Amino acid sequence: MIQTRIGQPKDAKAISRAIILAMDELALKFTNSDNYDRANEVFEFFASQKNNQYSFENTIVCEENEEVFGVILAYDGGKLAELRQPFLDYIRMNYDFEGMPEDETEAGEIYLDTVSVFPEHQGKGIGQKLIQALIEQSRERGFSKVGLLVDANNPSAKRLYERIGFQVAGPKSLLGGTYAHMVYNL
Repeated sequence: MIQTRIGQPKDAKAISRAIILAMDELALKFTNSDNYDRANEVFEFFASQKNNQYSFENTIVCEENEEVFGVILAYDGGKLAELRQPFLDYIRMNYDFEGMPEDETEAGEIYLDTVSVFPEHQGKGIGQKLIQALIEQSRERGFSKVGLLVDANNPSAKRLYERIGFQVAGPKSLLGGTYAHMVYNL
């Protein structure tokens, strides 16, 4: 039976794979490389740790028979700087990352950082199931909205979020890309 649950340290490999699938080339920028294996090492390490932007603590996974095939990564937007700092410190020290990512979220919202369904499981409504689980969890935690960024060059994703009930709140820039900041009011 397909179910959603909060991520665990044992899910680090699947979480890393999902983050990289969602971020694609953006994930490579963090390691100053075109090598996805390097990016995977970084994201798998942080997915297995607590108290950071990419921690298992900030995920909901979708699984069946203990096989994870979809992941949503989301956290309190008001804690972005605190959650981001360990990651930035690490990639600056180990990968000569020099950038400073713009704030992609804001206080008062749960920020949906990434959502990804592994290719072999796409088209089954899993992404929508993960988003609905996040919306419900956000409501239970007392948040008033869920926010996300969608690439300006990805109109199909924007339409998907609009069908769910997200609305464009304005433009945002992130590491040289242009995005629409979309919000779902709870």
